[in-house]
Amino acid sequence: MLDPQGLYAWEPKGLAVVDMALAQESAGLVMLYHFDGYIDAGEAGDQIVERLLDTLPHQLVARFDHDRLVDYRARRPLLTFQRDHWTDYEVPAIEVRLVQDTTGAPFLLLSGPEPDVEWERFATAVRQIVERLGVRLSVNFHGIPMGVPHTRPVGLTPHGNRTDLVPGHRSPFDEAQVPGSAEALIEYRLAESGHDTLGVAAHVPHYIARSTYPDAALTVLEAITAATGLVLPGVAHSLRTEAHRTQTEIERQIREGDEELTSLVQGLEHQYDAAAGAETRGNMLAEPVDIPSADEIGREFERFLAEREGEG
Repeated sequence: MLDPQGLYAWEPKGLAVVDMALAQESAGLVMLYHFDGYIDAGEAGDQIVERLLDTLPHQLVARFDHDRLVDYRARRPLLTFQRDHWTDYEVPAIEVRLVQDTTGAPFLLLSGPEPDVEWERFATAVRQIVERLGVRLSVNFHGIPMGVPHTRPVGLTPHGNRTDLVPGHRSPFDEAQVPGSAEALIEYRLAESGHDTLGVAAHVPHYIARSTYPDAALTVLEAITAATGLVLPGVAHSLRTEAHRTQTEIERQIREGDEELTSLVQGLEHQYDAAAGAETRGNMLAEPVDIPSADEIGREFERFLAEREGEG
């Protein structure tokens, strides 16, 4: 493997600010990370990253070499053309930023397009950054399509070696093989190296997985703030407002839709309530429920990814 340090460069001013923050944060910093391009049903992760960078003060700490990591022909960056010349280019930046929450407490955010190549080298580079910047907990987040109704609370699947930070949530399956991601590989390699990791996956109704679903992002954000102690009321308020607006629009579309869609939602509600009741009763005499198998969940992941690639 080539030297992972060749994949990124420090921003001296930002690095100096992190070092000053570390002098006051003896326990270390939290690092949130999320990448565009992989499975993110309901854009749960994208919404959080966008609002964090739009509403909170932040400073660049490190920048990855996107020319090495991004396949431009697979995901072509946008250029803006006006009349007879090019006026703008959206650089596919993969960056680490130091962000301050509402109380001024610092945390790190790693975001950008998911690398197309050199995943192992990239994961090692992220581990080096985690160790250099004194990260105490690395948290990733996204949405996954599930057979659940939008009329019930958003479920979560926590993963990593610090799932104790998100109590009260159980995985809906014991084992499944799904298409991999750089985000998941980083979690795997960090945990393998003895670093604390937490992943938060929101269950997004599969029939709206390709649309923006603020309820999922809000639920993920609340889990992150509870686990890390970060204070982000402005981001939460924005997502809560959008969630109310989105739920109203979904209900309108269902009322005006066909009977097949209405029957689908009602069937999912029955399945959800039966499963919740069985878990509450906690015995083997509970009503049998048709829960998706690991293979079905894997196929749902692959179908969602294929649809995204088709849109691209």
